[in-house]
Amino acid sequence: MKLEDYNPWEALRAQADEVRLACERVLGVTSPTALEEAPFGKGVFSFSTFAYAKELRRSPVDVASEAAKAEVPAPFERLTPEGGYVNFVVDPAAFAAFVLEAVASMGGTYGRSPRRSEKVLLEHTSVNPTGPVHVGRARNPIFGDALARVMRLAGYNVTCEYLVNDVGKQMVVQYWGVRHLSPDEAGPPDRDKDDYRVVKYYQKATALLEKDPQMRKDIEALIQRFEHGDVALTREIRAVGEAVLRGILQTLRRIDVSYDSFFWESDLILGGHVQRVIDRLMPLSREEDGAHFLDLSSTGLEGDAAKYFFVRRDGTSLYTTRDIAYHLDKMKRCDVAVNVLGEDQKLTFERLKAAFKLMGIDWAPETIFYAFVNLPEGRMSTRKGLVVNLDDLIDEAVERAYEEVRKRREDLPEERKREIAEIVGVGAVRYNIVRVQAEKRIVFRWEEALHFEGNSAPFLQYAHARACGILDKAGSQGRGDSRLLVHTAEQRLLRWIAKFPSAVADAAATRRVHAVASFATDFASQFNEFYRDCPVLSAEPGLRAARLRIVDASRIVLANALECLGLKAPREM
Repeated sequence: MKLEDYNPWEALRAQADEVRLACERVLGVTSPTALEEAPFGKGVFSFSTFAYAKELRRSPVDVASEAAKAEVPAPFERLTPEGGYVNFVVDPAAFAAFVLEAVASMGGTYGRSPRRSEKVLLEHTSVNPTGPVHVGRARNPIFGDALARVMRLAGYNVTCEYLVNDVGKQMVVQYWGVRHLSPDEAGPPDRDKDDYRVVKYYQKATALLEKDPQMRKDIEALIQRFEHGDVALTREIRAVGEAVLRGILQTLRRIDVSYDSFFWESDLILGGHVQRVIDRLMPLSREEDGAHFLDLSSTGLEGDAAKYFFVRRDGTSLYTTRDIAYHLDKMKRCDVAVNVLGEDQKLTFERLKAAFKLMGIDWAPETIFYAFVNLPEGRMSTRKGLVVNLDDLIDEAVERAYEEVRKRREDLPEERKREIAEIVGVGAVRYNIVRVQAEKRIVFRWEEALHFEGNSAPFLQYAHARACGILDKAGSQGRGDSRLLVHTAEQRLLRWIAKFPSAVADAAATRRVHAVASFATDFASQFNEFYRDCPVLSAEPGLRAARLRIVDASRIVLANALECLGLKAPREM
């Protein structure tokens, strides 16, 4: 596939760079310089001649004037010198044709880059199966899913994996609660979902554990059996975890988050992976009160952080041991591993990398840390049931969206109002989270999330619905005459259309999902300006058809940008 067929902006950049290199050869210079995007109205690209001028001991203005005499290929029209810069000016008609042909070539897949060969294993969410997903952790599945979508559109071969942490004391306590407590003792669930039902048993069992010495002994005995590979017990504990996971996945499906694979931590014990890690670490370890640890002080860690315990005094493994085993397995299954983790896991990850280094393993997953989501009322707790769950946030978002839809579209049937409210409400939750750089904290505010103007999901979705509405009214459109598309608003929008594949590719390469959200918002604003300044349906036939091609291209960009972010693209709002 030719570059101009799927990425017109990079195709133009490549042409411009060839001209720049030709200018260097003619001038006889070797000083490095690079293309930059030129301000709209000046050109599409430009390059500086200051380094050339220094090498030639001439004025940058003179060097720019000489360089601007070079010939340029279509759709460029000419080079223009400006101060110490050379600008690449396009022929408006040729530029319009160039961009629209690329969109026509790719159709509804415009923005997609060619398939890459390397395998990417993206682990995200991995919420412990001990209760519903709370709002503070909602950023992980939403960001992770959006990153996978962006990377896939950019051509990456991505597998999304959920690590099910079904090993450890929490899981055993939860299992004990389900086995020993009645529904009345556990208490009624807050919702008719498996995760809400089981968490009641877990919370009640946790409370009992604090004051029942015999129960503590029973729990320790179960942990010993579990850790030593009791297959029957492992299956029973996993069955309880599966029930909670069903509820978690039900919530995540509602916000369009899905997974390609699930890795159960207990399989690391049953398959002997954990024991092999222990055997490998023992010769490198030190002992303290019967427990074994790696001394990571040689890697720069200090104090307690430098003690990497991997076996308790009773012989059971720790999460650290299983984490090593999981990542050793992960290494075999991918070319690139990406982990999405909460900011509270930074030290844990640094210790994992240090342990690998001590083991002689020169590998570590690429890790993206995210800051937590807060509500305006303050930071949320993670224990004792004192949390706001993601289900609550979604419900409120949909209800608030319904009130907006009801006020704006009284003409719609009730069922359709509810459908649109679900699309807008879920979109508001997702977008308000992915629009912010992962490492920055978020305070979720309704007035921002459901605002129909500016940086919000409804703003983007409304722009898409507007494009669909224009096309529906127009019916068949024809190709029109792209030479007529010379209006400033048309040329600005065409430039944004051209840049979409590059925006996706750059966001995927840098793992910066929020960059797609920013692009989409700017694009929607540009489309609205075009809609305001360039009448479409009332234009004369040739221009009308040409402008409809711009509208259709904009619809495709908006739909695919929304898809990247995990938002639905409604045809009406």
